[in-house]
Amino acid sequence: METTRGVVHIHSAPSALCPHIEWAIGGVFGVPAELTWRPQPAERGAYRAETGWHGPVGSAARLASAMKRWERVRFEVTEDATASSEGVRYSYTPGLGIFQAPVSRNGDILVHEDRLRAALLRHRDPADLRAALDDLLGVPWDTELDVFRAAADDGAPVRWLYRVG
Repeated sequence: METTRGVVHIHSAPSALCPHIEWAIGGVFGVPAELTWRPQPAERGAYRAETGWHGPVGSAARLASAMKRWERVRFEVTEDATASSEGVRYSYTPGLGIFQAPVSRNGDILVHEDRLRAALLRHRDPADLRAALDDLLGVPWDTELDVFRAAADDGAPVRWLYRVG
């Protein structure tokens, strides 16, 4: 079983969901997750946290699936590339839903050839094509999450979770 690592960023969550998020993250890795929750200045009554993780390839998908069921949570999950797998980023906002994209080793979003060809075939108008390409790159998610990222940029510590076995 190949392992990798990544980071979970909970950008905003109501306090009532914080223990449920910890339970979901712990369930993916089989170890308790105790996050350090801090107030999220960009949203009244919301909290934020982040944690690093180390576990099997595909853990990011399991984390995103476990957390996307809560409609009032904003999060991102990353997974580093390995010798045999691409890196990946999942972003979720209540208004936009889930975004998933492969990520290069330096963090760039990668768009596969077939997705680009499909966008070119479907969108002849330059403005429509631009919007389609922005969607492929996750621009709407970045735009919404940037407010929460900026509010959280205070050097908060990162904890690492490791899957045992």
